[in-house]
Amino acid sequence: MQLLTDMSSNTLSAELEKQIRRLCLNDFPCGYGTWRRNKDSTEGAETEETDALLDLLSCPHSPWRHDESWSPQAPALRQLAVLTPERLHTDFIYNYFTTLRIIGKGVSIVDNGLLKFSKLEELVLSANNISEIPAENLPRTLKILELHANKLSALNSLTNHPPPRLQYLGLGSNRLGSRYDVCYLTGRHWPQLVCLDLSDCEFQDQRALLNALRTLPFLRTLVLQGNPFTLAPSYPGFTVDSLPQLSCLDASWIAPEERRCFRGLVDKTDLMVDRASATVRVGRLRGIPDPEMKMDENAPDFPVITYSYFITYEFLSHQTVNLKLDGSSEVVTEDGFSDADLQSDNNCEKESSKPDTQEETCHDITHVSKRSTSKLLWSECMDLSDIKTYIVSDLGHLKRFFKRGLHLSVEEEKVLSWPAASEEVLVTKPSRTAKEKKGRKGKESPIKSGSTKDKPKDKKKKSVPELVQDAPIRRVLGSVHVPLQRLVKTGQKVNVLCDLGVLHTESEVEATQTLEKDHGKKIKEDKKKDKESKQRGGSGTKQKNTSASKGKGKGRKECDMDVPTGDSVSIPLEPVTVELSVELEKWQSASEAHEAPTPKLLNTSR
Repeated sequence: MQLLTDMSSNTLSAELEKQIRRLCLNDFPCGYGTWRRNKDSTEGAETEETDALLDLLSCPHSPWRHDESWSPQAPALRQLAVLTPERLHTDFIYNYFTTLRIIGKGVSIVDNGLLKFSKLEELVLSANNISEIPAENLPRTLKILELHANKLSALNSLTNHPPPRLQYLGLGSNRLGSRYDVCYLTGRHWPQLVCLDLSDCEFQDQRALLNALRTLPFLRTLVLQGNPFTLAPSYPGFTVDSLPQLSCLDASWIAPEERRCFRGLVDKTDLMVDRASATVRVGRLRGIPDPEMKMDENAPDFPVITYSYFITYEFLSHQTVNLKLDGSSEVVTEDGFSDADLQSDNNCEKESSKPDTQEETCHDITHVSKRSTSKLLWSECMDLSDIKTYIVSDLGHLKRFFKRGLHLSVEEEKVLSWPAASEEVLVTKPSRTAKEKKGRKGKESPIKSGSTKDKPKDKKKKSVPELVQDAPIRRVLGSVHVPLQRLVKTGQKVNVLCDLGVLHTESEVEATQTLEKDHGKKIKEDKKKDKESKQRGGSGTKQKNTSASKGKGKGRKECDMDVPTGDSVSIPLEPVTVELSVELEKWQSASEAHEAPTPKLLNTSR
């Protein structure tokens, strides 16, 4: 039996030949051979009955049982090779297959060898490296074509005389989305198409795509989730109203009530805005240890230390770049879209319509920037209540951002406050030592025993002085990555309780570092003394050093045991958590679309 030959290893024909050869249609227990028992042959140990040979093909522990998931016709073909091996000639084998599933085999070329499968109806080529499929290499009998997760970047080769009976076309997770691709998704190219999968592609122009899909007369099932335009408020309502014959959208049946809710939306094209509205809410922050819990009660009055806490996270921001004729550029950055941003958009459109003699041009850029919430003083539960709505026009960039997710951090701000320099307030001088304090007591005693007239003046001098703050000291207490892929797929809202783990106060960290340093110094001193004792020699000194070292060892153990039995261990600490939600605006009805505020009003920060 002679099958496909002389083909590159990355072609579809080469992979199919490999799979057919693995069926062993001419080898034991299939095909002709001395192992077959017939009427003329005598019984012997080297021959098997037909039923026994069939059992070898299906028995789970049989070494002759092969993986046949690539085609449901493969096991039936092997049985025929046992029962009637005389029927298995080359053309019969090719024509026997109606379904082929070659998944993740590194196929990059669909060659004309596939035409030998003249009765093929289903072809699944998911997760390969195919960049184009010549339609002339596809059998005309094909009804199902699955090309999910390949490297297709254009549809022109596929739509050049495609299979006329094709009912299902899967193009998900490919680099498709240009206006040229939209032109090839019409009823002229696919007159019998019933199901179409365009999920996780790069289509951004919802109106143009739906105008093309409207020409597919038999389209009933459509998958569009994962495309950038599905992040806009008008999805899925505009899709449902644009395709009245559609029964299923994104794996969900379209109920009659849903269709009635969006009725009339397709006629309101002025409401179609290719922008997404994403609202980020930062709620309660819990689990931060009290920074004053470990402070020394005998510490000086100054400096006054205050701690405040806030959240920072990354999100998309709008940036307008003014390019001038002299080559210079002016960058205007805003935290999300504002009224000024939208006015800048209009100016950019006006500038682009001017002749080339213009002095400068505007370009809008969307980039990732950091957002900070308001600062709150420490409490067990700090309700930040930070709400920010972002209007993003670059839907492709927003899709990539959601797939990466955002990074959230908890930060602490420490501020030292000192009394302002004054000749009257001498008692608040921070550089005074303990000895000076003792000396001052004697000098201040006569003032205390003075007349009553002096007392009010003394009170004024000792009143709370004006404080001057140092530059704030900030440190990041912890960070966490928040996945947002669900917003690209099916989710409209993501609620997350971010867990940053258990944190320790700054004083606890410093105390731990000090204990480690002291412990290291003691070990070095003990080693040094041991060396000196060895150099001096003598039994008396050895005994002294030995007893001394034992005593020191006990002291060290007691000291080491005192550390973990402190107050910090007795009180269990809870992890630091932050409430976060990211929600995409979606119109739930046509009336809601009419009542929706303009993009200017959507950009709010509260």
